Amino acid sequence: MGCAYSDITFTPAVREVQSSMGSRARYAFLDQMEERQDSLGEREIAFIEEMDHFYQATVSETGWPYAQHRGGPKGFLRVLDAKTLAFADYRGNLQYLSVGNLKVDDRISMILVDYARQVRMKIVGRTRIVEAADDPALMELLQMPGYKARVERAFIITVEGYDWNCPQHITPRYTEQEVTAMTAPLLAQLKQLKEQVAKLTAPTGTT
Repeated sequence: MGCAYSDITFTPAVREVQSSMGSRARYAFLDQMEERQDSLGEREIAFIEEMDHFYQATVSETGWPYAQHRGGPKGFLRVLDAKTLAFADYRGNLQYLSVGNLKVDDRISMILVDYARQVRMKIVGRTRIVEAADDPALMELLQMPGYKARVERAFIITVEGYDWNCPQHITPRYTEQEVTAMTAPLLAQLKQLKEQVAKLTAPTGTT
């Protein structure tokens, strides 16, 4: 038994390169892990539910990978259970590259990044596509309240493995909401100081 993610991604060619570069021993423990990491735990679920974007990759029938950014309101990527993720596929540029790829090869790779905390998680899984007309109840479940976009289908992802990735080289970035929260105390203090200065410099006899 070993880590499911490394079992899938550390192919013979990858292991050969690791050996030649001297890093194979660093990852050998993954082959002996008792915890497979193919079912999401509390930490993983909490992290996923905070995401407002992720990156995904699929593979076409010609063998070319296709990487795509997915974004939406925080929580649009839902955890249905410890083995299942889902999200609504909203109407976009009508290229349908990921949808077409997944019709012939259901494998998907995902990277979720929290830039502010410099944390990222990698997931590999298999995807089932459900068209909106085939399961209206599911579409309603995945639709984000107040988010005005047309849901065309849902992606249902069975998690095959995951891994927490090294934070090295993640450049910290912050959303508008995060910046607002971080600067709120400073702005409140600045307002208070301005009010104090105004009182101190007010002409004599005024209030």
